Amino acid sequence: MLSSTFERKAFTLLTCLFISSLVIAAVVATKIINIFGFYAPAGVIAYSLTFISSDIISEVWGKERANEVIHCGFIALVAAICLSWAALHWTPAPFWTGQESFASVLSNTPRIVLASLIAYTVSQTHDVWLFHLIREKTDGKHLWLRNNLSTITSQLIDSTIFVSIAFYGILPITDIILGQWLAKTVIALLDTPIVYLGVSIINRQNKLCPAS
Repeated sequence: MLSSTFERKAFTLLTCLFISSLVIAAVVATKIINIFGFYAPAGVIAYSLTFISSDIISEVWGKERANEVIHCGFIALVAAICLSWAALHWTPAPFWTGQESFASVLSNTPRIVLASLIAYTVSQTHDVWLFHLIREKTDGKHLWLRNNLSTITSQLIDSTIFVSIAFYGILPITDIILGQWLAKTVIALLDTPIVYLGVSIINRQNKLCPAS
């Protein structure tokens, strides 16, 4: 149960950040970017914001709430693939000349979102499971360990599944899998202080704010 106004707002904000980052990552993933000599879909940056949200939600509100957010994200991705398909195939106005450019961005989105759906479901379920397994084994200590180990492991799974489905036969998937996973690993390590800060702020406010 969300016990305070601040806690409800924090949960809503983190859920919105998680879902919006997830959906926009699927849309912009059609572009492959160069990250210090490694190659990854542009969506890797937006997708990495979900790490912070999911880990804070898991730590503060537990496994059940985290899984609820994952389910909401799944529904949002399904909606994204349906809406992008409809927008792409809807008859354009006769005076509109941007269909070719529009299609060049969105034509691969259904395949990418399908890849996202499968990779997301498997990796996020694994992430929450491993996060709470480590939490249980360490008696709630060492947030940095479960934050990083669960994310790094689950994102290797995610990158392998996503890139294989989204780009097989189109792009060199091995290089992209490695580049995407390395980028996610670095971001996961860098976001650890943010996770600690977020958890600390929410827990501190929960002690100060009366239940409503």
